Amino acid sequence: MYDEQQAAGAERAPAHGPLAGFTVGVTAARRADELGALLKRRGAAVLHAPALRIVPLADDSELLAATKQLLDHAPDVVVATTAIGFRGWVEAADGWGLGDALLARLGSVELLARGPKVKGAIRAAGLTEEWSPSSESMAEVLERLLAEGVEGRRVAIQLHGEPLPGFVEALREAGAEVVGVPVYRWMPPEDIGPVDRLLDATIARSVDALTFTSAPAAASLLSRAEERGLLPDLLSALHHDVVPACVGPVTALPLQARGVATVQPERFRLGPLVQLLCLELPSRALMLPIAGHRMEIRGHAVLVDGELRPVPPAGMSLLRALSRRPGWVVSRADLLRALPGAGRDEHAVETAMARLRAALGAPKLIQTVVKRGYRLALDPSADTKYADG
Repeated sequence: MYDEQQAAGAERAPAHGPLAGFTVGVTAARRADELGALLKRRGAAVLHAPALRIVPLADDSELLAATKQLLDHAPDVVVATTAIGFRGWVEAADGWGLGDALLARLGSVELLARGPKVKGAIRAAGLTEEWSPSSESMAEVLERLLAEGVEGRRVAIQLHGEPLPGFVEALREAGAEVVGVPVYRWMPPEDIGPVDRLLDATIARSVDALTFTSAPAAASLLSRAEERGLLPDLLSALHHDVVPACVGPVTALPLQARGVATVQPERFRLGPLVQLLCLELPSRALMLPIAGHRMEIRGHAVLVDGELRPVPPAGMSLLRALSRRPGWVVSRADLLRALPGAGRDEHAVETAMARLRAALGAPKLIQTVVKRGYRLALDPSADTKYADG
């Protein structure tokens, strides 16, 4: 009996993932494949456009100059902020013949690690950190340094491709000499085409969420939108329709500076970021009782009684126009205006409507009202709830 029930439950289980029917934009340059795979595994369509590129460490003259400066003039404190940056710094120093000297220098100073990953990188290099915050927060690092007192002390900070707002200023105001160590630098992508396509898709609401794993990526996307005169349109999309999902609070800063509220996981990792979207996007989908069926309208697909039904873009435009006032008649003229690039021929509405009905697999979901237009066949029990549109 148990096996039969288990088998029945398996049959009822949805064949799609929680992100099926949604499109997610990925702006990351690093670990984009990993993030994209996590999203696709949960059913999402992924649009990848690296918003920046990383200058190779060994070719970076700024890092070489900063490394020589620290070897010539020892700091009192070194703050390591990212594992990839710390490892890259040591590897680059090895390439310049300065690896042993750098490790010796770092072993003789107060070495602070921002979090467990960089702590692991420090120990892999044969060094031991003096302290690491449990919060992985630079604010807690700053609090410790200020509590210790930094007046007259030389503090080296491993930068991770983005500014640390307020951090350096607070140390300098407290009397510290601050030296930045630029372990890698962000630059605009060599091919700007994918970024422009992602911007256009975001403004057109063809993506349901944008993911950001670094502040420079967010700043770069905003900057490109501004260059193209599209910043107000992008901000409008992020304010109202497209979910901006950031891996953590530092990543969110450029967006928050523009007044954009972001969603962030409690743990600043890719896995929790994807899990957050698995909750956030389905919760925003519109669910309606239509003609005895349960319809859930997602980004580029519809769930009809839990079955995923991909819908062409024109059909989604019509469905969204109908769903704004479920049960009410929408004229062909209004539906024509909802169709992107349809011109003035109302026959385009009929063609798109036929394809929409075929895609939904249940023709009675949408009713034709002769000489007036079309309406979603809202169940009578739902009339009161949706009567005000």
